Amino acid sequence: MRWPFWWLYHSLTLTLLLFTNGYHSYDWASINLPVLHVPYYFTNNPHVADLCRTDESCPYKSALSEDRCWGYEQDCPVTNRLSQPTCPDPSRGWAQAKEDQLAQFWKGADFGYVLERRNEMTVYCAPETEEDSLLECAKYARYCRAKNIYLDFRKADFSGTENFKDDFLKSGEIGGHCRLDSSGLKSQSEHKYALQSWYSEVEHFTSLPFRPLDSKNCDVIIDKPVMFMKLDAGVNMFHHYCDFINFYTSQHLNNSFTQDMYMINWDTSMRPYNDLFKETFDAFTSHPMQYIKDFQNKRVCIKDAVFPLLPRMRWGMFYNMPLIPGCYSSSLFQAFSAHLVHRLHIPQEGPLGEKIRITLLDRDTKYRNVMNQNELVAALKTVGEYDVRVVVYKYRELPFLEQVKVSHNSDVFISMHGAGLTHMLFQPDWGAVIELFHCGDPNCYLDLARLRGLKYFTWEKMDKLTQEDEGHHPQLGAHQKFTNYGFEIVEFMRLVAMAADHVRSHPAFIAAKRSCNHSLPKDEL
Repeated sequence: MRWPFWWLYHSLTLTLLLFTNGYHSYDWASINLPVLHVPYYFTNNPHVADLCRTDESCPYKSALSEDRCWGYEQDCPVTNRLSQPTCPDPSRGWAQAKEDQLAQFWKGADFGYVLERRNEMTVYCAPETEEDSLLECAKYARYCRAKNIYLDFRKADFSGTENFKDDFLKSGEIGGHCRLDSSGLKSQSEHKYALQSWYSEVEHFTSLPFRPLDSKNCDVIIDKPVMFMKLDAGVNMFHHYCDFINFYTSQHLNNSFTQDMYMINWDTSMRPYNDLFKETFDAFTSHPMQYIKDFQNKRVCIKDAVFPLLPRMRWGMFYNMPLIPGCYSSSLFQAFSAHLVHRLHIPQEGPLGEKIRITLLDRDTKYRNVMNQNELVAALKTVGEYDVRVVVYKYRELPFLEQVKVSHNSDVFISMHGAGLTHMLFQPDWGAVIELFHCGDPNCYLDLARLRGLKYFTWEKMDKLTQEDEGHHPQLGAHQKFTNYGFEIVEFMRLVAMAADHVRSHPAFIAAKRSCNHSLPKDEL
């Protein structure tokens, strides 16, 4: 945290004082992290580690002896990190040396990204007392956090269908009691765009003559932490999970993983948000989603707010990420997967003793279907080692968390190009993914597999692939994504055999098989 020292000291001292005098026992269940992540949490919250040492009821005593760090902390040795990326393949001109290649991957796609954003943090409205306000942001206002801020929605225009209006709040309608660096804030406008920056929302931040949490200036006072959101498409898993990975990354930036917070959708229209993956929010908050339109005609004062990293930032996390070639396995994405699996209570039921679990996703849509799918499935079922499952991931037929459970229990996940491949985020660490055909978009899911640390396969021999027709995009004409495909069975089985070889030889798979009854612990890798 980068709050002024006196602010942090007051908060921690009060916590310790209440505990040591017997007035308050720490709610250990509120940590709610995978057991493997608790030592990292203690490193970044040493006051909580001290409480654990003195509290006989603390269930995390074993974590106190582990010296672990994510990599964005001061003096964090590489060997103490969750895992280390590798760069076995060439960078294709992106870097001159392996060290530079690895550093670029670490800074752009791993916890080095958090360190970069932390180093950018600049205070634009500085408090002078504990009751004053604070606004500080990373470069271009891609991420901001604030204390004791004032939002006046009495003149806000929620009419129309525009989700993210510019100049929605005017001067005096957003601000706080603090010393404002207006010229510094104005200099951060370069990335002003709906899903790339919060500049439009904080552009008119004003130094106010009153302290916002004075009740006579507030119609609503929110004491719980708030995370505002500007969300991408809730009907497309790939794009919506850009939101979720950036929420998780922002929690590391803010060093706060509490679920006792409000997530408020900064949507300036009156339209509802259609969300097919809304259960994922349960990993972040125990409260229902709110909207700023819920506060129409109100003055709202918020004690603690975060404006998180956004889903379509330039050089952002996940989408628009300039991912250097040749590198694999981001510990940030590994941690994100484990975090969601833990908080969404998704069980790992394998690996199976003598089986490789193969899931084939049936798109069941107009385009990008597998024309000879039945023949491919029949061929898979001739291999006794393969436990084969064909699934249709439609929320009306299979609830989203049930889909996640299937994906998490898939050693090999097979699909045509499409957003359903985003489910690879939930596969176990030993998993392999087969994108049957990338349909002219070769890097999208290859990059996601590299980030997640999974082995990726795709169709290699174009002479053994059948395209139904040239494809019929409604505006662009012939297009590979708008047709269907057939696959030669022998070549298909070769790809699956390579994926199965990867799974059975993976150290995590071998270790899991050695565990009791061939099952993993609740907090799997």
